[in-house]
Amino acid sequence: MPDDAAHPAEDFESALERLEHIVKTLEAGDLPLEKALEFFEEGVRLSRFCHARLEKAERRVEILLKNDDGGSGALAPVRFEVDS
Repeated sequence: MPDDAAHPAEDFESALERLEHIVKTLEAGDLPLEKALEFFEEGVRLSRFCHARLEKAERRVEILLKNDDGGSGALAPVRFEVDS
C-alpha cells in the first residue's frame, strides 16, 4: 500500500479527497508499475466506499421525503454524483 494510506478513510469527504489525490498521481504516470497497482487497488476500494456512502445517503433522503409528503408515496428520485 502507498505510504500515506496507513489509515483508511473514516468519512466520505476524506475518502473522496484521498481518491482525488490517487487519480492525479496515477494520471501523472510517474510511478513504477508495482506502486501504480497499489494506488489503483486503494482507489478501487475508496471508490466503492464512496459509492456505498452515496447510496446510503440517497436512501436516507428518499425515506425522509417519503415521510414528509403526507404518505402519498410520490417521490422524486434523488441522485448524488461525484465529479472526478
